[in-house]
Amino acid sequence: MSRFRGLWQASLNATKRALTWNLEELMPPSERYIFNFNSKEELKKWHLYSDSEYGGLSSASLEITDSGNGMNGIFSGNLSLDLSEGSKWNISRSGFCGMRSKKFDGFIDLDSYDTIAMKLKGDGRCYISTIYTENWVNSPGQQEDNSWQSFVFVPKDNWYIAKIPLVRYLPTWRGNVIDAEMEMNPSRVVGMSLSVNAEGGVPGAKSGPGDFRVEVDWIKALRSELPVQ
Repeated sequence: MSRFRGLWQASLNATKRALTWNLEELMPPSERYIFNFNSKEELKKWHLYSDSEYGGLSSASLEITDSGNGMNGIFSGNLSLDLSEGSKWNISRSGFCGMRSKKFDGFIDLDSYDTIAMKLKGDGRCYISTIYTENWVNSPGQQEDNSWQSFVFVPKDNWYIAKIPLVRYLPTWRGNVIDAEMEMNPSRVVGMSLSVNAEGGVPGAKSGPGDFRVEVDWIKALRSELPVQ
């Protein structure tokens, strides 16, 4: 009987180890890099935009430099509320710039995560973090992606890790919040962007036309909520 119990216990322990191993394999890591600005190759993943495409005079650049503690990205430029003379565009507001990632090869599935984190060093301005998902809210089947936005205040001169829960991202269309109850589908993320406006933002943040500059080390997805036992 003791031999039988020994075999039974060994079999039970092996089964427990297999189940534990399988659960660990199935559980994604608690954080996932989405972008890491530690190489000039990262520049190939982004493109810039500004109101200059519509007759404005704002300008922006993105570069990867070594600040002495490793490589990181620098998104900088100038925000202007002026319009070029003779512009054919009739835009309602100017003074904005952004850096937007090129579309991913397929989708990034962030369904296992609940927070976007960014390591930033800024100028006291308020920036806008945008997540683009497959279009099923505005006009399914069209080329324009759904956009979900949240403000992110970047303190001046010191590195800062901003953590934005996904539930804080609001559905928007061309910069305006959509007044409706909607939920993001984080399993179908097609891109991201970081932008800045001369006007608006959170109270206490620097605003108005003029220069802007924010350094970006990385952008990650985090899982901050513990699974239910």
